[in-house]
Amino acid sequence: MNLNQRIAAPGLPAAVLFDMDGTLVDTERLWCATVEQIAARMGRPLTDADMPHVLGRPAAYTAAHLHRTGAPATPGSGALAEELDTAFAARVADEVIPLPGVPRLLDELVTAAVPTAIVSASSRQVVDLVHRALGADRFALTVAVEDTVRTKPAPDPYLTAAAALGVEPRMCLVVEDTPTGVAAAEAAGCPVLAVPSTVPIRPAANRTVLDSLERVDLALLTFLVTSAQGD
Repeated sequence: MNLNQRIAAPGLPAAVLFDMDGTLVDTERLWCATVEQIAARMGRPLTDADMPHVLGRPAAYTAAHLHRTGAPATPGSGALAEELDTAFAARVADEVIPLPGVPRLLDELVTAAVPTAIVSASSRQVVDLVHRALGADRFALTVAVEDTVRTKPAPDPYLTAAAALGVEPRMCLVVEDTPTGVAAAEAAGCPVLAVPSTVPIRPAANRTVLDSLERVDLALLTFLVTSAQGD
């Protein structure tokens, strides 16, 4: 974790906690391509039924799924997880592309002194690559899969980020792109802005769904947090 002290002004979100893959950067497709390549080599091409075990999931979870559903000669899940992490990191190192609206929104939050964090189910290696590419000075904190005993869809990553920042989860806004991540944020008690990358997400109480971050600004984020407090 990397912590720089910033305190939001009264009335603003206490913090904005961003998922990484598919939310801040266009890496969800790189992760899917990595899993697809390794699964194909194992002789079990991915299908739509595999997606809940891939999207928003850490390498260890996806590796366990591939091991459980693969051929008898499938490598152990530990070896698969290491292979997935290494191959994914190599793809990310070659191509880190911020999604539309992300740099502008991050800079607006920095200017307003609203703490931001990356909260990811990816490995520390991958999180650090993206953190540096987006600009380490834009974030007060990063949480990777190694930083909590349980990862998404458990609330632990978001609870850990809020605690490290010294703020209440209900006063933080989470930005997510997968149902797994949304489940983690809502279990932590955070209002959510969902920007689906692959799997549709429905609006719900304290959950707003948009198709892009391009028109999202601090005023909207503040409205979403304050509205949630009135429920």
